Amino acid sequence: MIEIARKLTSSSRLPSIDLTNPEFGKDCSDHMFCATYRNGEWTNPEIVPFGDITFSPAMLALHYGQSVFEGMKAFRMQDGRISIFRPHSHLERFNRSLDRMCMPTIPEELFFDAIIELLKVDQGWVPTAPGTSLYLRPFCFASEPRLKIKIADQYQFMILMSPAGKYFGNPYRLKVETEYTRTAEGGTGYAKCAGNYGSSFYPVKKAIEEGFDQLLWTDAKEHRYIDEAGMMNIMFMVDGKIITPSLNTAILEGITRDSVLTIARDQGIVVEERRIAVDELESYLREGRVSEAFGTGTAAVVAPVQMIRIGENDYNIPTPNETSFHNKAYIILNDIRRGLAPDIHGWNFII
Repeated sequence: MIEIARKLTSSSRLPSIDLTNPEFGKDCSDHMFCATYRNGEWTNPEIVPFGDITFSPAMLALHYGQSVFEGMKAFRMQDGRISIFRPHSHLERFNRSLDRMCMPTIPEELFFDAIIELLKVDQGWVPTAPGTSLYLRPFCFASEPRLKIKIADQYQFMILMSPAGKYFGNPYRLKVETEYTRTAEGGTGYAKCAGNYGSSFYPVKKAIEEGFDQLLWTDAKEHRYIDEAGMMNIMFMVDGKIITPSLNTAILEGITRDSVLTIARDQGIVVEERRIAVDELESYLREGRVSEAFGTGTAAVVAPVQMIRIGENDYNIPTPNETSFHNKAYIILNDIRRGLAPDIHGWNFII
């Protein structure tokens, strides 16, 4: 057990927060975790009141982009305990991202001790209403002050927590993007680094101005194959089987993606993880063979798609109902995370 210093606030903001329907990412809990990397090791782990932090304007992360984050969720279970969903998988992905960005990885003991202690301090911030959770945001950035282009020698590891309701409302309207690129194979697409998100803002902004909610990204080389949806992995139910793009270095390896595919296989649904050509998808849509399309991600969980534009053509997806697989998967995931269904895969980390 790592010794973590505590400097706690004398006045909680919790009484002013509506936990029945919290807006995603708006309010952070009373405290945050901080640790500093210098001289080759993580030092000074502490829990302090949430607030502003002070760093040099020459901080390397601001200039050269060494910044990585994760997103995970904690839930209030039926028996009152707190469950974190698949934290080991999130740590593995976090460390893969850090390694890709030439940043020091986070030891498992530090990661888990920090999260457990922070949750114990701010456990009252875990909402209980259906569809709610406490979003956990571990992140790491280069804090060394230097204008020279270099791999930093100093870093900051922090964890914020924020009560969250539903991330999305209505089903998505997606546009297949064939001009701009989110990332490319051999790049940082599989890493959860800040630059991947900033670089997507402009094309997404243009899509929203055209009446869409998000983009369906295609490969950078030919714009011929589907990669993922904005902030989500993408899946299609075609002729009763699930087809989803196979992972490569341009696609984020979603934890929710893996969970939903596992649930599908548990229910006897055939899953195909492979390259999906835009032309192939359009053929399925034109022939009415796509009964469902949906995105998966930690924030969205499972988000249905109602329409996809390919070129100049709009293709509507059938309206989901209670028998739709993605609705069933959403319910199963929530039931597992709240202790209402058996956790046969050992996904819950209970504290």
